[in-house]
Amino acid sequence: MTEAALPTGESQRRALVKAARRSIRHGSKSFALASALFDRRTREHAWLLYAWCRACDDLADGQVMGHGMHVVPDPATRLAFIRDKTTLALAGEPTGEAAFDGFGLVARECAIPRGLAEDLIGGFALDTEGWKPRSENALYLYCYHVAGVVGIMMALVMGVSPDDEATLDRACDLGMAFQLANIARDIREDGAAGRCYLPVSWLAEMNIPPGEQFHPAHRHRLAMLAQRLTNRAAAYEASGRAGTAALPFRAAWAVLAAAGIYGDIGRAVAKAGESAWDRRVTISKAAKVAWVGKAFVQALRRRPSGNRPPELWTRPRE
Repeated sequence: MTEAALPTGESQRRALVKAARRSIRHGSKSFALASALFDRRTREHAWLLYAWCRACDDLADGQVMGHGMHVVPDPATRLAFIRDKTTLALAGEPTGEAAFDGFGLVARECAIPRGLAEDLIGGFALDTEGWKPRSENALYLYCYHVAGVVGIMMALVMGVSPDDEATLDRACDLGMAFQLANIARDIREDGAAGRCYLPVSWLAEMNIPPGEQFHPAHRHRLAMLAQRLTNRAAAYEASGRAGTAALPFRAAWAVLAAAGIYGDIGRAVAKAGESAWDRRVTISKAAKVAWVGKAFVQALRRRPSGNRPPELWTRPRE
């Protein structure tokens, strides 16, 4: 059957999936590689979810496919645009934006609750307000809003029941791990945009005045805080990995590959120490491909996860 002969709904779906695939290929080579390990339907849903997250993040941060973050002159207007388009998409109304229309599609097909979308947008609202975490728990709450909730939505995309709170907690943990590693890597980039996600209490502990993280006199202590972030990321990564025991094999394979790739970002930052921000930490293509093989073996060897570590911060419940 030719594309022109397809029913309107199916033709539109294919167009949205195609646009979402372009988004993930340009926005994140790591996630694009990991997503290729899913079965076709899950892969399409993952692309659609990613494209919406990418579009929202780019709008909020003035970026293009995750690059070039800068202070935007109209943050409130951009946030209102994200809210309005997402509301339309969740209502099944056309938005004129492929990324938002695609999110409406995946939300309907995977029964993603509206509250999760609102939680993610709440993270963008914190940045719009110039928010900075005062405590470690406040940092974790922010990480939940901008990444942990994405982990939960991804779990729903992979077929996890919305009533399986234990597995959703683990999925949230993996999103938290990714965000903590990102924060450690991007301290300088965030600072250039007027943001700092290091808790005020941590800076005070290290006698680093707010806004002076990159003064040469503080570089060693800043590296110590980055090490703390990557240690926290590793703990959440381990918890998230344990949750893959509840997933189908191909989903677990994809998740473990992504965990390895993103975990390597945190490990590279920790290893670089005071030179971690001389240039942006990246993971080589060879290392990413190697994780596909290692994750395959890890997926074969999965075992029931047991109880989640009680010392880890726990996501808010509705």
